[in-house]
Amino acid sequence: MGDVQFRFRDDEPVSDPGVTVDVFGAQTNAAAVRLEPGDDARDLLPHLDRLKLIEVNFPMFTDGRGFSSARVLREAGYIGELRAVGELPVDHLALLRRCGFDAFAPEPPVNPADAENAFARWDDVYQPTTDGRVPIWAKRHG
Repeated sequence: MGDVQFRFRDDEPVSDPGVTVDVFGAQTNAAAVRLEPGDDARDLLPHLDRLKLIEVNFPMFTDGRGFSSARVLREAGYIGELRAVGELPVDHLALLRRCGFDAFAPEPPVNPADAENAFARWDDVYQPTTDGRVPIWAKRHG
């Protein structure tokens, strides 16, 4: 996979390689794990306190299971780095961020200006998610 191109965190980047979910269960010292599309993010919930990095692989842009994995992990209280890796079209970046991703390693890398536009495209949102932005209906009705 490629290098992290965008990161929205103030802490030190995690450089530990992410182990597979199968290997993670057998290791007591692993602090980074990599979810593949067929893995169930809920398997990691008992271990969130020891994880510093969870990479979610998007091998094809048509596979959206990683969006759900991010929501499951963030709603369960995961506060570590959540990195989207793989085939990440620029038009998915803002949606991935809203689901809880805070680091991105697209392969191939995306044009930085296009990504900046994608991350800043919508001032208002409709659905509540894990990014803390207030939905427009809540702004209107308190």
